[in-house]
Amino acid sequence: MSVALITGSSGLVGSEAVNFFCKKGFDVIGIDNNLRKFFFGKDGSTLWIKNKLVKNNNNFKNFNCDIRNYNNLEKIFKKYSKKISLIIHCAAQPSHDYGKNFPIIDFNVNATGTLNLLELTKRYCADSPFIFMSTNKVYGDNPNNLKIIEQKNRWELKKNNKYFKGIDEKFPIDDCTHSFFGVSKTYADLIVQEYGKNVGLKTVSFRGGCITGPNHSGAKLHGFLSYLVKQSLNKKKYSLIGYKGKQVRDNLHSHDLVNCFWEFFKKPRKGEIYNIGGGRYSNCSIIEAITTVENIAKIKIKREIIKKPRIGDHIWYITNNSKFKKHYPNWKQKYNTKKIIEELIETTSFKKNNN
Repeated sequence: MSVALITGSSGLVGSEAVNFFCKKGFDVIGIDNNLRKFFFGKDGSTLWIKNKLVKNNNNFKNFNCDIRNYNNLEKIFKKYSKKISLIIHCAAQPSHDYGKNFPIIDFNVNATGTLNLLELTKRYCADSPFIFMSTNKVYGDNPNNLKIIEQKNRWELKKNNKYFKGIDEKFPIDDCTHSFFGVSKTYADLIVQEYGKNVGLKTVSFRGGCITGPNHSGAKLHGFLSYLVKQSLNKKKYSLIGYKGKQVRDNLHSHDLVNCFWEFFKKPRKGEIYNIGGGRYSNCSIIEAITTVENIAKIKIKREIIKKPRIGDHIWYITNNSKFKKHYPNWKQKYNTKKIIEELIETTSFKKNNN
C-alpha cells in the first residue's frame, strides 16, 4: 500500500490532488477540518467537496484534524508511518484581509502548521517527497516597483523589460510590504527549504500565482475568478479593489498544478523552489476577466470601484515558469484563462441549478 497524505484535502488544490492520486492507485489520506468556513463563513465551506471526494473515491479517507495540533497529527503519521510515500501540504489561511485582522491565527495555521508537518515527516517518513503549496506573496509588493505602464484595460511591462516574461525565483523578497498572510507563508516557504537543504528531506515550495478550478469555493476575500463568476451568475455586485481594476493576475488551473506535483514526485529534489503560475500563456486583468465572463455568459456584471488597494496587493504579476519547465520538460499547461472561465461558468451554473 502506497499512501499519499494531503492536507487541505477539501480545498481547491488539495481536492484536485486527491482525485489525481486516487486515480494513480494511491491510498489517499486527507487532513481537512473545513477551516475555510471559519475564515470566510458559509460561502467558504468545503464540506460539499469532502462529501464528493468520499463518494467518488473508495481509496480516500478524511481526518478532521487541525494542522496546528501536533499531537493529533502525530497519531495519523504514526498510524501510516513508512507507508506514506508522499506528503502534499495545501492547508492554509489564504487571505490577506483575514491575516491582518487575525494575525495569530494566520501565523499558527500557515507557519506552525507547516513546521509540525515537516517534523513529523522527518520522524516517520523521511524519504518521502514533501510538496508545499507556497505563494507568490513571498515577494511582497516588490513587483509594484517594476516600471509598470498603464494601458486601456491593464497594467503592463514593456517588452524589453527583463521581467516581461514573468517573475522568476531570483526576484527579491526583502525590503517590502508582504501583508501578514505573506509573512506567514514566507516563513513556511523558507522552513520547507531549510528541511531540504539542512535536514535532507526531499522538499519543494511551489510559489503559486492565482490558482483556480471548478472545486474553488470562491469567497469575497479569496479566489477572485471563482468569486467573480459566482457573483456574476447570481446577479450580484463585484468589487474592483484598487488600481482601477487593471491589476494583472496570471491564472493556473488546479489540474495543471497537480501535474507539477506528479512530475516532482517522480524525480524529487531537496530544498527546491519553483515559481508556478499561468505565465504569459494564461493571464488577465480584473477588467479583462469581467469582460470575458460577460461575453461568455452573455450578462452584464454590476461593478463597485474601491479606490484604496489592499495592502501588499500586486499591480502586475506574471509568473516565469522557466525553471520548472527546464527541470521537468514533460510538464505542459492545458488551460488558459478563457478555458478556465468557461469551465467555471459551466460548473457554477450546474451547482446553482441543482441546489
